[in-house]
Amino acid sequence: MSEKNCWQAVVDSLEAEGVRYVFGLPGGPAHLYDALYDSKVVKPVLMRHETAGVFAALGHARVSGEPAVCFGSAGPGVANLVTGLLEAQSACTPVIALGVSSAMQHAGLGAFQETDQLALCKPVTKWSFRVTTPQRTPWAMRRAFSLTTNGQPGPVYVEFPGDVALRKAEMPAYRPAERWLRTAPDPDRLAAAAKLLAQAKRPVVVAGGGVVLSRAGAELLRLAERFSIPVMTTLSGRGAIPEEHPLSLGMVGLYFSPLGEQTYADADLLLIVGSRSEEFQSGAWKFFPAGAKMVQIDIAADEIGRNWLPDAPVVADARLALAALGERLMVDAAKRQAWQERARAIAGKKAAYETEVAAECRDEGVPLKSKRIAHELSEVFGPDTILVNENGGQDLWTYAHPYYQVRSGGLCVPPGEQTCMGFATGAAIGAKLAAPDKNVVCETGDGAFQFFNEEIASAKQAGAAVTFLVLNSFSLGWPKFGQKRLGNRFIATDFTVQPEFALLAKASGCYGEQVREPAEIRPALTRALGANRDGLPAVLEFIVDETELPYGFQSYYERTGR
Repeated sequence: MSEKNCWQAVVDSLEAEGVRYVFGLPGGPAHLYDALYDSKVVKPVLMRHETAGVFAALGHARVSGEPAVCFGSAGPGVANLVTGLLEAQSACTPVIALGVSSAMQHAGLGAFQETDQLALCKPVTKWSFRVTTPQRTPWAMRRAFSLTTNGQPGPVYVEFPGDVALRKAEMPAYRPAERWLRTAPDPDRLAAAAKLLAQAKRPVVVAGGGVVLSRAGAELLRLAERFSIPVMTTLSGRGAIPEEHPLSLGMVGLYFSPLGEQTYADADLLLIVGSRSEEFQSGAWKFFPAGAKMVQIDIAADEIGRNWLPDAPVVADARLALAALGERLMVDAAKRQAWQERARAIAGKKAAYETEVAAECRDEGVPLKSKRIAHELSEVFGPDTILVNENGGQDLWTYAHPYYQVRSGGLCVPPGEQTCMGFATGAAIGAKLAAPDKNVVCETGDGAFQFFNEEIASAKQAGAAVTFLVLNSFSLGWPKFGQKRLGNRFIATDFTVQPEFALLAKASGCYGEQVREPAEIRPALTRALGANRDGLPAVLEFIVDETELPYGFQSYYERTGR
């Protein structure tokens, strides 16, 4: 044992757990950051807003596959964490939020920034805990790392009262948590799932975020290729399979391509892995293929049958379950040949559709078409690119397959089902710090970007050379789409006053460019990528047409009656 205060013990735990960054802002100078001053391992990343700090941690965790850490000071600092924790909970992402509160000895007296912070954080975390005795610090941190990663991942919050946190005590030596403990499938349940799949004529895999979190992409690809089964993903499952692969048909629900929608609707069995089948992914739970059977694999037992009831439920880690299913599944030669012929036919249709999309994306119209920007972004940035998605109308073109493809070596960092506006700006910083050798592009609309565009400066200061691609329609596109459907009752959705984002970038010492002409799209993307490779964040502001929206988005609203 050695005598330390709580924050010194916290830093010891972060170092032992392999944490490299803490995202946020310091509050009282003695809390956490003074202890970080002496660390040679853990670096503070100074954000401009605490919520963006949680988003950055979320992006880092998604890309690194390990828990990430953020910090909030007392009162409003921790309150600003709540929106980000809500998103991390929705996205099942391992984020540890650390907070300081007003002193325990002054509880109830109206101390400066006194707030019931545990009550704020409990609804949006797996676990919220206040350390009231300094010696409990190593236990609390080990528990935080265990809970955030094991089972269904999610955020946790650990709080230190100001007086307790600075009190020195004999601290037990820190012992790192056992993380990513994996649950194997029940053999009988697995056998039932394999039998049902073997009986299918037109199976389709739907891979959710659990496949990405489990790092089960190789097992998914092995199963798909061995048995010629087409694969679709949810938004959070994107990147589980390279989207240029002949068996990859893009995303489900709101994000359908015409070919994906057709193949999905024709399926007689869905193998859904690591997905809650939430509203946008399921078409408001109306898009289940008629007469189809369903196998559901999920790490959390309470996700089984949350909405659609499976014919064969399997509670297990996605990687172990997919590997075991691939070994257990047996089909005869005739069935294997039939599946192969179907896969070849689908691959031919996919290639033809991609040719159509490429031709469509040569559109020379002004204002610029977002679909062309998405398509050229995919080609210029290429493989090994991490796409960080935002929530908005024009943003949907980078969700639409195959306008943009998450290719080999790449990944997608999407918001969770909460889709907090401004998420992508912070998340891209964390993603780049997690994978400095990858290209990272944050794709956002002008409305969402204005939530956190001050984080351009955070990216520059942190050395996170990201391209922020702003599709500027001078409006809130998704709400405006809804107003159009209400009879063009447009109100409070047009930005008649707005900054020029390229100039904001330059003011922060970053590369900035505004693009209005189609011929300048590809050269601008190439210049931004070059700036990134020189270590400089870039902002590309494209002035776009607000009227065009992807097929899947329009089909969703027509079919669901939303």
